[in-house]
Amino acid sequence: MKFKLFTISFCFLCISTYAQETNLVRYVNTLQGTNSSHELTRGNTYPTTALPFGMHTWTPQTGKNGDGWKYQYQKDKIRGFQQAHQCSSWSRDYAVFSLMPVIDELVVDENKREAKFSHAAEIAKPNYYKVRFENKITTEISPTERGAHLRFSYPENKKSYLVLDGYTHISSIHIFPEQRKITGYVNNGEGFKEGFKSFFVIRFDQPFKAYGTWENKQNSVQAAAKTADGAGKGAYLEFNAGAKVQVKVASSYISQEQAELNLATELGADQTLEQTKAKAAKIWNETLGKVVVEGGSEEDKATFYSCLFRASLFSRKFYELDKAGKPYYFSPYDGKVHPGYLFTDTGFWDTFRAQFPLNTLLHPQMHGRYMQSLLSSWEQCGWLPSWSFPSEAGSMIGNHAISLLTDAWVKGIRTFDPATALKAYFHEATQKGPWGPANGRDGWKEYYQLGYVPYPQYREATAKTLEYAYDDFCGYKLAKMTGNDFYAGIFERQLFNYKNVYDQKSGFMRGKDQDGKWNPNFDPAEWGGPFTEGNAWHWEWSVFHDINGLIKLTGGQENFTKKLDSVFSVPNRVNTGTYGGMIHEMTEMVMANMGQYAHGNQPIQHMPYLYNYAGQPWKSQFHTRNIMYKLYNSTENGYPGDEDQGQTSSWFVLSAMGIYSVTPGTDEYVLGSPMFKKITLNLENGKKFTIDAAANSPENLYIKSATLNGKSYTANFIRHSDLVNGGVLKLEMTNQPELTRGLTAADRPFSLTP
Repeated sequence: MKFKLFTISFCFLCISTYAQETNLVRYVNTLQGTNSSHELTRGNTYPTTALPFGMHTWTPQTGKNGDGWKYQYQKDKIRGFQQAHQCSSWSRDYAVFSLMPVIDELVVDENKREAKFSHAAEIAKPNYYKVRFENKITTEISPTERGAHLRFSYPENKKSYLVLDGYTHISSIHIFPEQRKITGYVNNGEGFKEGFKSFFVIRFDQPFKAYGTWENKQNSVQAAAKTADGAGKGAYLEFNAGAKVQVKVASSYISQEQAELNLATELGADQTLEQTKAKAAKIWNETLGKVVVEGGSEEDKATFYSCLFRASLFSRKFYELDKAGKPYYFSPYDGKVHPGYLFTDTGFWDTFRAQFPLNTLLHPQMHGRYMQSLLSSWEQCGWLPSWSFPSEAGSMIGNHAISLLTDAWVKGIRTFDPATALKAYFHEATQKGPWGPANGRDGWKEYYQLGYVPYPQYREATAKTLEYAYDDFCGYKLAKMTGNDFYAGIFERQLFNYKNVYDQKSGFMRGKDQDGKWNPNFDPAEWGGPFTEGNAWHWEWSVFHDINGLIKLTGGQENFTKKLDSVFSVPNRVNTGTYGGMIHEMTEMVMANMGQYAHGNQPIQHMPYLYNYAGQPWKSQFHTRNIMYKLYNSTENGYPGDEDQGQTSSWFVLSAMGIYSVTPGTDEYVLGSPMFKKITLNLENGKKFTIDAAANSPENLYIKSATLNGKSYTANFIRHSDLVNGGVLKLEMTNQPELTRGLTAADRPFSLTP
């Protein structure tokens, strides 16, 4: 009997331990990075309640309708719970409406209906958001891909209202009291083709005691009205006093009928919010469980999984499933419905660096579908996407769709026609589109004629030259891999154009005019001008494809590593330059107090890994680990700047695994220093890859030796194929730099120049 009891107890212990180990959602704090403002951002995030890469997300709203600052941690009042899609506070949201519970009397005005709360009464997880207002109303939300399950619990004996706000622009409302249902659409957002609407359906499990419509311009109310169409139209409902109301919501960009289908498919079987919450937890645990970390502190794990959560939100699915389960979508590019897959809400200038390379590793099937959608987008609007939310804006610089396509192809994701991809990129690289600077190419003629983009004829010209050269490398690489000599010959000519904006005298990349004269009064700490959101210290390193060539430009390995060292040691002085005043990226660099290293923005994020190319890999190990510990945490202050659609999170996720994608478009990840004792990749193909660093600790951050699948491994990089084929990378960690490992030419990562 004792044996049986012991066995049963042991089994329960095993089950309990397993459940605890797989409950990774508990580590995620969706409030990470929400303590942000225009002057200083610590992530520029909002507490997103969503499924991985879900079409719609939900969030509490502290800011006014149309305000990019949707949720700010320092605010103490909430005015609604939104269906949201915003990439960052710097970009407008779209397809938004909100629900807000109120008591005692009907108040529709967003400035007057807001209710006070404290963070102590808030739970913010990927699968579940809950807040209890000081007026004792409780709101709960659990997500599906295209909808959400909400519950509003009103205090006893209090009149109980729910306000639906149509947000900005045009909305339509239809109330069906007998069916306990509201349908309608919103079309707020910018840059959409005619016909764009987000259709929604909302079902309630409680009867309506009263109802009506209202509009949010003058806040006028039409009692008992069932329909309303126009700018800012909304609805209100009254329930029995003290009601507890469950609400199911789903939306569609295709039709009202598809919205109903989305609701039935995703929420039809869930009788309670708890069921939706549990399903969402299971999905998130499976997604987060693609990377299982062991060792390290609980805070290390919280930071890691909070970042992995953010890295798993973008790009969003923009497709829906018909009655037969086949994907189709409304295209924001041509206003028509097409079969297949579409993804949106990302800016490639940010995300080509780490977020998409992470997807190739963890989500190859989805990434393959994304590559299909890139070419579909090109066919529908005539341009490859560069910054979509959800239509094309052309923001920032570069033509980085080719980086995504080439990176996918070299890593074995071959779901698209490379000839079509090269044709689309050639079109992109030899014209200027009608939208922003990354829609086609600013200064494309001069880039080909002079070998660089001249400044001040074109703003941010030196940064554009550097990124065009990298993109042309990606075009060249894809052409060479697929035997397309025509395009290989075209793009090969520009591979070394970065050299044309390097000034040997100053030792920096600089602005150069069309007559070949350097921009006068040079100060490497001056922001803007020929650079994008940075200065010469930051843009020195943006030669992703040819670090050895850059080393030679700078006078060899010794000078190169001294220059890398200087980034961290020179004063964190700011010359505001053409910005004319401090912008948040400058403030964040100064706050980081790491010299001119500005991790809060993308251009320099790969730079700590470059010691691997110049015979000092231990410095990459030191600096990457230091950046992780110093600049990231799981709190509302968790990021050193804008999170940027998963990029800053993906940098951390990859770096905490001990690898980073310095050159997307190659099959290599450069080594750093993993944060955990053991990291297991549970790959989509069913295989596992383990990074075993048993002696790892905050002090033991240096790699003394390594083996890959039992064989000595001295390289400062690892190939994508090594990871996806499964295996074990075993690292012997120590507290002293190993000055003799990984110094041969064969140990160094890819560079175009030998």
